[in-house]
Amino acid sequence: MWTAVYMIEGAEEAKKLQEKLRTEGFLVKVKPFSKEGDNIVYKILVPEFEADDAQAALMDLGIGYY
Repeated sequence: MWTAVYMIEGAEEAKKLQEKLRTEGFLVKVKPFSKEGDNIVYKILVPEFEADDAQAALMDLGIGYY
């Protein structure tokens, strides 16, 4: 099962974050979540068993929430 670990606005930003997590060794999917006008919010998904580690990696990268 895939679990959302982050939400981000914009396709380019989502792709960059996906690549950062892949570089860290995670399996990553990006899926659109919502759209308002021209803005699209994307879900960053990882396998459920990697979710805690992925969130820790996001924090180490200065991206996650504290």
